[in-house]
Amino acid sequence: MSEAYLSRGVSPTKDDVKKAVRNQGKGLFPGAFCKIIEDIAGDERYCMAMHADGAGTKSIVAYLYFKETGNYDYYKGIAQDSLVMNTDDLACIGAVNGFLVSNTIGRNAHRIDAMALSKIIEGYDETINTLAKYGIKVEMTGGETADVGDIVETVIVDSTVTVRFERSSVIDCSNIRPGNVIVGLASFGKAVYEDKYNSGIGSNGLTAARHLLLSGYYAEKYPECYSHTIEKSRVYCGPYRLEDKLPESSLTVGEALLSPTRTYLPVIARVLNKYREGIMGIIHCTGGGQVKCKNFGSNLHYIKDNLFEIPAIFRAIERAGNIKREEMYQVFNMGHRMEIYCDREVADGIIKAAGEFAIDAKIIGRVESCPEETNRVTIVADGKTYVY
Repeated sequence: MSEAYLSRGVSPTKDDVKKAVRNQGKGLFPGAFCKIIEDIAGDERYCMAMHADGAGTKSIVAYLYFKETGNYDYYKGIAQDSLVMNTDDLACIGAVNGFLVSNTIGRNAHRIDAMALSKIIEGYDETINTLAKYGIKVEMTGGETADVGDIVETVIVDSTVTVRFERSSVIDCSNIRPGNVIVGLASFGKAVYEDKYNSGIGSNGLTAARHLLLSGYYAEKYPECYSHTIEKSRVYCGPYRLEDKLPESSLTVGEALLSPTRTYLPVIARVLNKYREGIMGIIHCTGGGQVKCKNFGSNLHYIKDNLFEIPAIFRAIERAGNIKREEMYQVFNMGHRMEIYCDREVADGIIKAAGEFAIDAKIIGRVESCPEETNRVTIVADGKTYVY
């Protein structure tokens, strides 16, 4: 278990949440990455999924940047975070087009004004327009802005995304099998549809990242930007301010933390169009980081022994917090946020397709059988082996 997360009031594995929902139905394809339900129109050729997620505590970084600079534009990126955390989860079940979005913004109206809300909505529109250029239709259907200052100190930006698609298109992770290779799609760099270099942080682990990187200056000046249930020694205990240069990077610390969550939809859509028969599963390495895959398939040993070089943002978090590497892999994506489980014969084509969007990709591991009843993940990196 991740101490860096737990000590700040966050569960890295969400075992308690899983326990709470264990009696819920698993849907039409119990092994799929997202729950899939019957088609609302009753057409047996189709199915649906409805997914909810958000930008999480990343919105606090946008708030801090705004307070320090007066620039409202920092709020725009968290709309992309909120949207992509949904659409790219849905891509893992084979849904890559025709998304309907409803957004929910919970704010403290004393701190988040109309201009901030306008910038968040503008961020949604910009992301949707970018995806449209690649033939991916996403439509905003409205939403809710709730003034809940008694329970929200700043702002939380969530989305619910619905999609209807053919059952024949479903990707079911229960089909992942020994012999598959794992193609990882990099979380860092500058894709052709991104305006600037992306640190790779995504929208996971931001509670730990904020407190481990940013200095106590922010806790003192903006006490509304953290939970007062956290032990004081764990609050904003890092060495940096937002405008400080991130070591080994061209980005500032603030820019790295606010890098919008990269969408892989254009890549996944192209890959599924060309190589659908050779793809057994797709996993979005969000909550749970590189150990997320452990939740899918049966009697599988996931071996990851050819990972990307760890991006600068994660190296900085590791150094600042003196966190064990084993723990880092449980919380952060550490360099790739999307995994495609496929036959070896189609791996090179998938890698080439990602490269056409200027996204690095490579075979980062393989799947073997596991004699134990539960799945296992083994990560081999920098001469060390970590087993989960």
